[in-house]
Amino acid sequence: MSDPSAAAAGAALGADARVTAAEGGPERQDRPRGLFGDAWRELRARPLFWISVSLISLVLLLAAFPALFTSADPAFGDLGRSREAPSADAWFGYDNQGYDVYARVVHGTRASIVVGVLATLGTVLIGSVLGILAGFHGGWPDAVVSRVADVLVGVPFVLGAIVVLSTLNAAGSASATRIVAQVVLSIALLSWPVAMRIMRSAAVAAKQQDYVKAARALGASPRRVILRHLLPNCLAPVLVYSTIALGAFIGVEATLSYLGIGLRQPVVSWGVMINGAKDYIRVAPHALLFPAGFLTVTVLAFVMLGDAVREALDPKLR
Repeated sequence: MSDPSAAAAGAALGADARVTAAEGGPERQDRPRGLFGDAWRELRARPLFWISVSLISLVLLLAAFPALFTSADPAFGDLGRSREAPSADAWFGYDNQGYDVYARVVHGTRASIVVGVLATLGTVLIGSVLGILAGFHGGWPDAVVSRVADVLVGVPFVLGAIVVLSTLNAAGSASATRIVAQVVLSIALLSWPVAMRIMRSAAVAAKQQDYVKAARALGASPRRVILRHLLPNCLAPVLVYSTIALGAFIGVEATLSYLGIGLRQPVVSWGVMINGAKDYIRVAPHALLFPAGFLTVTVLAFVMLGDAVREALDPKLR
């Protein structure tokens, strides 16, 4: 006597095989360049794209290999040099604790970039998965996910971050890795609804297209329809959002650190440096201006990259 579940699995595999055969054929051998191919051709002709990529590459190089740019110890403070102005010995001067500002700016790049990248990955992953499932299935899953997202959107970000980080920091002191993880988690938990709404809207529009209806009519499984047809056609708007969000999350980390609820010692980041320099900006403005300048340029570079990618991916803006 045959197993019904095995028969159902075999039928699903057979349906997917038929869809594969239908999707194949001679016309796929010489198909024209796709959306991302056209976008790459457009991006290569945009000076704004290359300027932003150059700046981002420099920042990533600073984050990955800080020893190439400075040999000074960012954790070594000499109170005898407190608040000294920039000089040949210390290009960016010294802060209130006698730390070399240039060394701390270089080494602080890593923490700021790591927070931005991990927060963006977490936000996009959570939001995209929930959004594409809600958009494809509709019904009560869509209603539940949308209402939860509405609740989170209604919470002011800074207030929500204060609540989350205060709860996570209740245990007291923590290692640098744990501090970074807490900030990343708080940003991702409060930011995923935006990515979810973008992906859900794209999935709702894509599932009405003829190629999706044809695949479902041929018996393709929901998993195959989502991965093979919906996901590739819903990535463009999420990709644009993630590029801009990465720069925004770097700024968010600095904001939370400035308020004293984000990164903190022993972590070295631009936000931590700005927080430490805000109380004596009149007597040692260089301690705040240099990390703030690097932060501004980095955020601006990611925003410019996001704008260039958005214009390249949207045919109406070309």
